[in-house]
Amino acid sequence: MTVARFRSVVIDCPDPRALARFYAGIVGGTPEDDDPDWVVLRVPAGPRLAFQSAPGLTPPEWPRADRNSQQFHLDFDGGTTWEEIDAAEAKVLELGARLLHAEDKEDFRVYADPAGHPFCLCRIDPL
Repeated sequence: MTVARFRSVVIDCPDPRALARFYAGIVGGTPEDDDPDWVVLRVPAGPRLAFQSAPGLTPPEWPRADRNSQQFHLDFDGGTTWEEIDAAEAKVLELGARLLHAEDKEDFRVYADPAGHPFCLCRIDPL
């Protein structure tokens, strides 16, 4: 028996509206930004993402295991081929992401969003 249903992932950031627009550019949806300190992005066919104002936030550092570690990250399916991953990478970089890690032998690439939170574009094995 479950205790509760999963509702949202909430991300602290200096500018909730800007970060919500960034992630809307990746996963779709329209940010609901009636409150400048709390913005909700209802992700089509997924959980919602919420962005909470945190002025002076020190962004996480990837990879680190000590005081300023990533704490969490989001994984996104970027496609089944490297061409699809390359196209997804071009889009996230255009939206304002920064590449942190990419190796040919790994099925993922790590980026930082505009507020510095790490996220991954993952290659899905074709069925």
